[in-house]
Amino acid sequence: MAHILVTGAAGFIGSHTVDRLLAAGHDVTGMDNFRTGRRANLEAAGKSSRFHFHELDVAAPGALDGVVARLRPDAIIHLAALVSVPESVANPELNYTLNVHATHLVAEAARTHRVPRVVFASSAAVYGDSTALPLHESIAGRPISPYGAAKLASESILLGHAAAFGLTVRCHRYFNVFGPRQDPASPYSGVISIFDRRHREGKAVTIYGDGKQTRDFISVHDVAAANAIAATKPGLRSGVANICTGRATSLLDLLKIFRKHFPAVPPLVQGEPRAGDIVHSLGAPDEARAALGFTSDVTVEEGLDELIRVG
Repeated sequence: MAHILVTGAAGFIGSHTVDRLLAAGHDVTGMDNFRTGRRANLEAAGKSSRFHFHELDVAAPGALDGVVARLRPDAIIHLAALVSVPESVANPELNYTLNVHATHLVAEAARTHRVPRVVFASSAAVYGDSTALPLHESIAGRPISPYGAAKLASESILLGHAAAFGLTVRCHRYFNVFGPRQDPASPYSGVISIFDRRHREGKAVTIYGDGKQTRDFISVHDVAAANAIAATKPGLRSGVANICTGRATSLLDLLKIFRKHFPAVPPLVQGEPRAGDIVHSLGAPDEARAALGFTSDVTVEEGLDELIRVG
């Protein structure tokens, strides 16, 4: 079994990744400063003798390096980040610190202490407003936000270290991740968690435009599985892969599923389309299947049923 260091371990994706690794029998050390992560997300992990936790900021000088020097983990899964596109626009300097500088520190810690593998949480935001659907990894990045630009820059930093120093780096471009533990109260939360909150409150959902906008929604359980594979599967080569389903789901499709569970909620409210919103996004899953042997298992309806059931 491997020893995996997970940054951002108390976050939405991080905590599910920790749970997945522990369930597979691995030893896991988590790091988080609780800027957006929650202690409650690690409640299950905390019951395991194979889980250890450090309340530290990955971007703080020496913090990550000290942990890596002591642990010498088999892999680092780097999920800690500023996760908001709007916040990256409002505060580009903070975006650089948390999303670029922190990644450089991960790359350097892996190089210095001979960690053989790094898995990085990138994003479909690197594609920007590209209309060449489905989005393949070979499409040139054209980010339209500091967040997307930081993710693309971080990929380059890590892949440069991989080529120069013999690391194996897997960069995962997540599409629209949803599931339990995603904070619906956050103004940066995904559309599904916002829909979930509105339905639980018995309030109408507002859709901007005609509702036919589509996204590639992927369950957090599938994302955690992809992370675990990338951190532990023998013989992997460095590369970039979309973590997606390859299936498009419209906002109206989502509302039909919610309506089955909350039939008394008022009808949706339609607003004017918002300038700059991407109308359609769809990932090509072929590279993840070929490189990792990963395919998504959870359908949108199954994932929504679980989200609505467990909250």
